[in-house]
Amino acid sequence: MQPLSLGIDFGTSGARAIVLDPLGQIQAQSSIHLSEQTTAEWQSGLETLIGQIPLALRRQIRSVAVDGTSSTVLLCDVLGHPLDTPILYFDDRGRDQLGKIQQIASTQPVVISATSSLAKVLWWVEQARSITTMPYLLHQADWLAFLLHGQLGISDYHNALKLGYDVEQLCYPDWLLRLNLPIHLPQVFPPGTAIGCLRSAWVETFQFPPDCVVCAGTTDSIAAFLASGASQPGEAVTSLGSTLVLKLLSHIRIEESATGIYSHRLGQFWLVGGASNTGGAVLQQFFSPAELQALSRQIQPDRPSQLHYYPLLKPGERFPINDPNLAPCLSPRPADPKQFLQGLLEGIARIEAEGYQRLQQLGATTLSRVYTAGGGAQNATWTQIRSRHLQVPVQISPQTEAAYGTARLCSLRLCA
Repeated sequence: MQPLSLGIDFGTSGARAIVLDPLGQIQAQSSIHLSEQTTAEWQSGLETLIGQIPLALRRQIRSVAVDGTSSTVLLCDVLGHPLDTPILYFDDRGRDQLGKIQQIASTQPVVISATSSLAKVLWWVEQARSITTMPYLLHQADWLAFLLHGQLGISDYHNALKLGYDVEQLCYPDWLLRLNLPIHLPQVFPPGTAIGCLRSAWVETFQFPPDCVVCAGTTDSIAAFLASGASQPGEAVTSLGSTLVLKLLSHIRIEESATGIYSHRLGQFWLVGGASNTGGAVLQQFFSPAELQALSRQIQPDRPSQLHYYPLLKPGERFPINDPNLAPCLSPRPADPKQFLQGLLEGIARIEAEGYQRLQQLGATTLSRVYTAGGGAQNATWTQIRSRHLQVPVQISPQTEAAYGTARLCSLRLCA
């Protein structure tokens, strides 16, 4: 029997599991909807996802890993029982801690955010009047993996980045340790590292092999990048969703707080990212999905328009231009909707190209290929327009599910 790998993704509104064979072919998948985002729902969801995988395949799974939403955290007792409801990725209750974080961690812009893991931890410490025992801090993926392998206080350096973990030196920085936080910070491993065998209860209930290994996980966005197939420095993934998100694999680490650029470690390389406020949401403001499809087919992508739009829903941009007051530019608007759409598509493509140019100006590896994810990836006309602006091959990501990337992570140990 061939060894299989299992990737489990817990995202913003649902969870999915994918089983891969050694050639990267999907053998099974399952999914559920998440409505409450409680630990009880996570645990029952984990059991449901695994239970939906055919028994014959479960008996061949040799490695498992979990990804979760970045900066979703919870506190647990010594037995791993949650002490309160999780603080979710979008929760900005830590905004009052930003001044303190700015003072102690000015060189790490990724933690200077009201939604960072560190901001949430400092908020919790401020609320705690009396602490009798030190709780364990876990990210969503950490806690789900704990349920599988039983070792408390284990994380990975993707999830730990927004806690303040130094992903270059692979340690907690002195400024963080000097805070003497009354919590157990997780021990951090490279994503994909084998942590321990699956708990016997899972082996017995679901008939996994007794030597099935649970690996350190990752975040959902990194897992989606791993799913794309990009693996060499210079390769990138553009996500054309409601906003425009760029991720470029680089030899060099890049940080720029003003534009929100930061880098995740990816083995010996760096995954450099930036996000613009432009994207598909602007297109949806003017066109229905059917109109987008029909009008796109009428555009001649090799004949540029003379329109120079900066498509935004409202004033304000951070990347590649840092200007909170930057106004949308959507005029002049031609009477022909086809021409207007072409101008919008070209405008977003121009911003994408400028974004990658900005990353390269800061020292990132030269762009060589772009994989595309998100709804906009299916628009062939837009792909041709983007290729003209980017001057590199552009193609649809063969896989876009984060669970696929997490299965690859534990199968190939991509970051370990």
